[in-house]
Parts: sequence; structure tokens; C-alpha cells
Amino acid sequence: MPRLQNKVSLITGAAQGIGLATARKFAQEGAIVIVCDVKPDAVNAAVEQCQALGAQAVGYLMDVTQRAMVDAVVDKVKERFGRIDVLVNNAGITQDARLQKMTLEQFDRVIDVNLRGVFHCAQAVSDIMVAQGQGVILNASSVVGIYGNFGQTNYAASKFGVIGFTKTWSRELGPKGVRVNAVAPGFIATPILSTVPDQVMKEMEARVPLKRLGQPEEIANVYAFLASDEASYVNGAVIEVSGGMSV
Repeated sequence: MPRLQNKVSLITGAAQGIGLATARKFAQEGAIVIVCDVKPDAVNAAVEQCQALGAQAVGYLMDVTQRAMVDAVVDKVKERFGRIDVLVNNAGITQDARLQKMTLEQFDRVIDVNLRGVFHCAQAVSDIMVAQGQGVILNASSVVGIYGNFGQTNYAASKFGVIGFTKTWSRELGPKGVRVNAVAPGFIATPILSTVPDQVMKEMEARVPLKRLGQPEEIANVYAFLASDEASYVNGAVIEVSGGMSV
């Protein structure tokens, strides 16, 4: 039997990269996939991909920084399906600059999406999951959220913060049957790296013991495990999926 059979799973930033790979993986594992993103055409395309894999899937336009929009989507999902079993807080952005050059707009935008957005979504589903007596919240951190990275003051702060959320919520919600975990990807081949020069990409690969970038599907596989009952005793964990780059 598929590992996520009929689990109503809401995935943010699900129209590309790791989010899309996660939506597809969840579809293959039997989940009811709720695709959320800010790009309407991409949302529709992602829903079609999930349906082509045999899953029930619906899409919603959702900006995680807009609380009213988040609440409205969560209400619609609850009304339609009666429950929400899994939230994957995947939506995230980068706006890199060194400390001395970073604008307030760059700082605020990344914190707004990567940190406040995660808070909005988790808070919006938490009452539903507690009332059910079960649920799973999965947060996207990063190896940058463990070790820091040059030129990523805002991104590192947001991803460190997500780990703080994860540790705190696992304590608060664990007794109510809700597990909360984080995944910390390393260098993954996604559209977010499309602006990185080839030479820098080669240097990135050289830093990883496996000598390659990760694939979005390799992160999605870990999300699927954590969302499943196979991970029933995993709570408050931060799982690094980086090819060993921190070794």
C-alpha cells in the first residue's frame, strides 16, 4: 500500500523545484495533493502532473506572506476534504548580498517569505491537526541554516529561525499527536541556482563528498518518509540531506 494513502497534504511553493518534486512524490505515494504557489499557470501544470500520476490533486494560488490568503486556502481545503494531515512548508526565496551591501528590502522580503510565511501556514493548520489528534508539519530549512553562508545574512537567519520553529513546535504539538520536523537540503539542482555561474557550480560540487549536486527528488523522498507513519517516532528532528557537505 502507498505510504501516504489518502493523506491530505498541503505543499507550499509546489509549482517548481523541490516543491514540485515533493508534490509528485506524494502523488505517487497515494496522497491527496494540495498544490499551493504564487504562479497560476505553474500551479495548474503541477496539479496536472500529480493527476497524471493517479492522485487526487487540487491547486490554489497562495502567497504565504498574506495571512488572509493562507487562512482562506486552509479553510477551503478543510471544507472540501474534512481534514489536513500534512503541511510541507517549502516556499522560499533568496535575495543575496553581503552584510555591508544588503538593503532593508532584501532583508525584509526573505524574512517575510521564509520565516513569517512558515509561521502563517503552520499556525493556520495547527488547530485542525490538534483537533484531529494527528498531523505532520515539515519545514524547509537548509544547510545554510545550520552553518551560515557568505552573502546570505537574510537567508541564513530565516533558515536558522525555521529550525527554532521546528524545535519549539515539536514540544508544543507533540503531546497533541502532531509531529514537526525539518529538512536541511544542501546544494540542490533547482531553478533557484539558475543564475549561478558554471565555475561556481563546479566549486559547489567539489565541496560535496558525493561530488555532485542533489536532485529535487532526493529531498522529496525524505519529506515522504517524514510524512509517513514509518516516521511515527521522529519529532523535532533536523535532517540534513546534503551529500555529506558538512562532514
